[in-house]
Amino acid sequence: MTVRYQGTVYRPPSEAGSLLIQATLGCPHNKCRFCGMYKDRRFKIRPLRETLEDLDRARDYYGPHVRTLFLPDGNTIIMKTSSLIKILERAYGNFPDLERVTLYGSARFLSLKGLEELEALNRAGLTRMHMGLESGDDETLLAMNKGATAAESVAAGRKVRQAGIELSVYYLVGLGGQRRSVEHALASAQAISAMSPEFIRLRTYFPDRAAPLYEDIQAGRFELPTAHEAIRELEVLITHLETESMLLSDHISNWMNLSGRLPDDRPELLAGIQDALGFEESRFARRLANL
Repeated sequence: MTVRYQGTVYRPPSEAGSLLIQATLGCPHNKCRFCGMYKDRRFKIRPLRETLEDLDRARDYYGPHVRTLFLPDGNTIIMKTSSLIKILERAYGNFPDLERVTLYGSARFLSLKGLEELEALNRAGLTRMHMGLESGDDETLLAMNKGATAAESVAAGRKVRQAGIELSVYYLVGLGGQRRSVEHALASAQAISAMSPEFIRLRTYFPDRAAPLYEDIQAGRFELPTAHEAIRELEVLITHLETESMLLSDHISNWMNLSGRLPDDRPELLAGIQDALGFEESRFARRLANL
């Protein structure tokens, strides 16, 4: 018997080689105006028995040498800590070579966990948290109905790191639109610097038809930055980041590949941005047509 999946399963590109075991279905917030994910189902926590059974099925199907595991769906951190620990115990018992277990956790739901709970999860083997900051600009966060303020996200991120769990933070290029592009970048640089995550992952926003924001874009109420404007937004972000973190452009949505370690690689990253700004925007438009 193989692992059971329900609905579309989303995972970060960095988890492309990971075993995926759904512990939750959908997203408990699912109100972000920019997001079109999880619209095909209501949120629920899978029965623990089913998740443990799927870990056993995966062991029987793939063998014991799985090295990385990701636990979809959205905000799996909302589960009871005791249940997550049981999942982690079964995972490491089934896969003795396991090196990394990760899941999604946004500030709204991380705030429900105390530091002691996160430390217990880390001891049980939770090694990395994927956290969608999206923006550090409170006006943008409110407009997008993200469900958390920048300060709440910073507090959650710091708590994750204090617990010994790696923090992978996502920045959504263009989420402030043309009107708040600079404010979005500056405030995000401040928030990310305050968290000092291990990883900063760049995503450029392209609207999904299922996202509520799509209608605003079609009606002209929200204007996305052009390719050059989005790249200049990245220039503002990178210039003002004050953190020792790995910056990664590991997604097909991005206009250019920007990867390096901050602060050491900042000059090379900014030089690459200047090179990209030298290309005609029509070149980016042709790339967009091929996505």
